[in-house]
Amino acid sequence: MDIEEEIRSLQLDSAAEENIGVVNLEDGKPEVGKSDKMDEDPKQEVQPQPVQAEEPNVKAKEIPTVQDEKDDLQLKKRHVNVVFIGHVDAGKSTTGGQILFLSGQVDERTIQKYEKEAKDKSRESWYMAYIMDTNEEERVKGKTVEVGRAHFETEKTRFTILDAPGHKSYVPNMISGASQADIGVLVISARKGEFETGYEKGGQTREHVQLAKTLGVAKLLVVVNKMDDPTVQWSKERYDEIESKMLPFLKQSGYNVKKDVVFLPISGLNGANLQTRVDKSICPWWDGPCLFEALDSVELPTRDPNASFRMPIMDKFKDMGTVVMGKVESGTVREGDSLLVMPNKHHVKVVAIFIDEDRVKCAGPGENLRIRLSGVEEEDILSGFVLSSVEIPIPAVTEFVAQLQILELVDNAIFTAGYKAVLHIHSVVEECEIVELLHQIDPRTRKPIKKKILFVKSGAGVVCRVQVINTICIEKFSSFPQLGRFTLRTEGKTIAVGKVTGL
Repeated sequence: MDIEEEIRSLQLDSAAEENIGVVNLEDGKPEVGKSDKMDEDPKQEVQPQPVQAEEPNVKAKEIPTVQDEKDDLQLKKRHVNVVFIGHVDAGKSTTGGQILFLSGQVDERTIQKYEKEAKDKSRESWYMAYIMDTNEEERVKGKTVEVGRAHFETEKTRFTILDAPGHKSYVPNMISGASQADIGVLVISARKGEFETGYEKGGQTREHVQLAKTLGVAKLLVVVNKMDDPTVQWSKERYDEIESKMLPFLKQSGYNVKKDVVFLPISGLNGANLQTRVDKSICPWWDGPCLFEALDSVELPTRDPNASFRMPIMDKFKDMGTVVMGKVESGTVREGDSLLVMPNKHHVKVVAIFIDEDRVKCAGPGENLRIRLSGVEEEDILSGFVLSSVEIPIPAVTEFVAQLQILELVDNAIFTAGYKAVLHIHSVVEECEIVELLHQIDPRTRKPIKKKILFVKSGAGVVCRVQVINTICIEKFSSFPQLGRFTLRTEGKTIAVGKVTGL
């Protein structure tokens, strides 16, 4: 067989040329055969005659061509992370489940199984949410706890759905979901009374919007869900009322409502206005896009694939070595690269890279990856550590200067040196203490006021020094916005949002 000879010669080459090129990636393991054949699989869909790619004398040069083709396949479609946020019971999981069903990720039989299961629990309208809410606790309570993950594609884009929990007890989980997202879908229930509960003080709609903005979700699609509800019946008045109440609040949260926010009506349970525009017989007044069109047309900020590599680690596990998961915030990673795990300065080597289930040779910014590493044990890595390039590693600090916007302090407390809170920055969750208030910021001019201050109250802007117990990896907001913005929470409430201004 031609291919087998090819593989054997590759293995011999890799043993002989220890340090040359891509062949070294596999270090001459017999698995080369396996992974090469896997890599050729998608290629065969694109090129019906795989034989052409394997001329007898190409040998060591052949792998890069496979790699290039594989990359082209990957890069044809842009990749977008979408987080579903909003008040508990607004219909986030149901809408996510319906999207997966419409885009062909879930088959009819599975849906029937979930329908039966939901019926047995006498919760018939929950069956779509079961696609996203996979564990038993979530199904019994009907509340999302962990951030659900799923993937679907439209003609132009590959999407990763992050289904964030709406309940206030699980806001830290929602923060970890939103910190990976590029766009947010804010799900609002149009049902009588439900929008009001979510929007009033203490409702999750407000907190989620503020958090999303702080965590770098630049674009927001506001979907008004449950339009088919008997109390709504696709009423334009109800839709306009919700839009008119939300717009001033979104503006106040820092969104440019003309450029960065799109409103649209949907029904998550029966799928109206998701994949195709809603029928005029159901909703005569709506002329705008459906959700898939709106998602496809969102403009994203460009990321630099040539910058130094940064990937905050969300999770880790053992699987034939140490595997870490996270989203690439900048730079590109390739098989065989040497990287650093910061802040512990462990030198590691990239053995394999996976996007979803597919093994790839390299991946760029914005991708959610699983990376198999050699040179480090799984127990030596914690979530919040950052994989970074060796040349320019990410700074590791225990103290930094930050500009804070205080939202609302618990029990009308005052904010002063010695104030303790929990810091959430990319995938880091760490206790912190305010060491010193440097100066207050004038709300009108956004410039610092020179006068020395001892404390500030809710609503103030302040520049202060923050200290953490353990070393954390962060960047200045000006050079790396994704790794320089954070929230402070205490007693289950978000009390301040801020950005790192000095290390």
